[in-house]
Amino acid sequence: MRVTKVMLAVLPLALVATSALLVSRSVARTTADNDTAKRLNAAADVLNEIMAAPDKSIPQDLLDKAACAVIVPNVKKGAFIVGAKYGRGFIVCRKEKGRDWSAPAGVKVEGGSVGFQIGGSENDVVMLVTNRGSIDKLLSSKFTIGADASAAAGPVGRTSSAETDAQLHAEILTYSRARGLFAGVSLEGATLRPDDDANADMYGKAMSNKDIVLGSVQPPASAANLLAALNRHSSRRS
Repeated sequence: MRVTKVMLAVLPLALVATSALLVSRSVARTTADNDTAKRLNAAADVLNEIMAAPDKSIPQDLLDKAACAVIVPNVKKGAFIVGAKYGRGFIVCRKEKGRDWSAPAGVKVEGGSVGFQIGGSENDVVMLVTNRGSIDKLLSSKFTIGADASAAAGPVGRTSSAETDAQLHAEILTYSRARGLFAGVSLEGATLRPDDDANADMYGKAMSNKDIVLGSVQPPASAANLLAALNRHSSRRS
């Protein structure tokens, strides 16, 4: 009898504790979802603002030819030790027919040269992958710019006529924007890794970057602005 009374007394407390735990997890998940959605919208803003800059944008012909684009908004400055995390962003690639863009996959950018730390406390980073042969390497568990693929600071302007020989042969063209100034910049030594948490937020389950980018995954609604920006500025690959 006493055991029954104790159980009846404890049961409501257990239910309350369980409910609180579920609510806490739900709030944490909602916060993570919101953070990922904000980064997707920030990536769209970065591309729109850069391409709107007169004579200081990514050359249109280079964007049209790009096999993939990596956009990382608000890369943090000030982590000078090797392996420090700089920022979180997204990679999208052209589908095989060359017109449409894939669903976005999350990436983390870590380490890198002083190019990340020029001109402000936060930078926006954009990378263009110039050929499809680099895609598999880029989607691996760890990709190092300059080691796993040749890279060069990308030219700016309405056309790519300012390309140097190094840029013409680079597999990745890299850019950075700080305090409104946008320019090609060296990102030698920076590493890209899949952002598994962002992928889970976007797709509701664990997914690899390769499955997302090279598969037939439907993009989440939260990626609508980013894909619209990509299609607006470069809807086909020439």
